[in-house]
Amino acid sequence: MLEQDWIFGFGGGLLIGAGGVVYLLFNGRILGASGVLGGLVDGTGWDTIRERLSFIAGLIAVPFVLTLLWVRPDTHISSNIWVLIGAGLMVGYGARMANGCTSGHGVCGISRLSVRGIAATLAYLFAGGVAVLVFKHVLGVI
Repeated sequence: MLEQDWIFGFGGGLLIGAGGVVYLLFNGRILGASGVLGGLVDGTGWDTIRERLSFIAGLIAVPFVLTLLWVRPDTHISSNIWVLIGAGLMVGYGARMANGCTSGHGVCGISRLSVRGIAATLAYLFAGGVAVLVFKHVLGVI
């Protein structure tokens, strides 16, 4: 771990928190990435399609822009495409089951002292720990 690696996490946390505040102030709704995407998939959010597509475009474009400005940090992400696909599907399914993701429950929910947000975040952390134990130590794929 490089000495400046903590800066990326700190900066990312500040940006996510600021994004949540701006979204709440201007839209009157809690920022949840899974809700933004889910509303496009199931059709319930088509009345705000421009807002949702702009948000998703930002999620995709900003990392590419930042890699032009800074050296890309090593994320230690798996090169096994099936692990990545499986992880993405499990995260998506879990977020749908919990009616939200870590940005909605973890960042916005905990900051509002939401019991539901705190419970969901604890469940996410527990499930993530179990997944690492299984995938790394049992299956050996990461």
